[in-house]
Amino acid sequence: MKNQRIFPGIILIGFGAYFLLQQAGITIFQQFFTWPTLLLIVGIAFLGQGYSAKESEAILPGVIMTGFGLHFHLVGKISIWPSNNIGMLILIISIGFFLRFQKTNAGLFQAFLFLILAVLLLFYDKITAYFDLLQNGMSFVWKFWPALLIVVGIYFLLKKKK
Repeated sequence: MKNQRIFPGIILIGFGAYFLLQQAGITIFQQFFTWPTLLLIVGIAFLGQGYSAKESEAILPGVIMTGFGLHFHLVGKISIWPSNNIGMLILIISIGFFLRFQKTNAGLFQAFLFLILAVLLLFYDKITAYFDLLQNGMSFVWKFWPALLIVVGIYFLLKKKK
């Protein structure tokens, strides 16, 4: 990291505030004394490093950690927030790749790949209901889509660069 002051500065301020409020015993903040809050603090530190210090590679872990922290705080507390954890977590990763792509022009394929996977997982019930209307031929393909992901992943690992 080129500029070493932003990330540790945000970490120290965030953790200091977290532990100070915890020691003060203020009941209003009691629900925030959990590990998702610590994820949020570290994620915000990465985002600060990524945007303020112009270190674009810190954007992806920043979005992932901040998004995961927010997700675990909001799930079950806000009725419209999806409780499908894995689909939502993959959507957060996709957003991270899109934001990193915005700064680096790299990772657009991964962003779309994660976005498609997230949509499939978040709307699995609706998609399977739709495919049931298309008859059993598609349901066979739908049953084995995880194996298709594995095969495509192996292809990318073994593909030779030109």
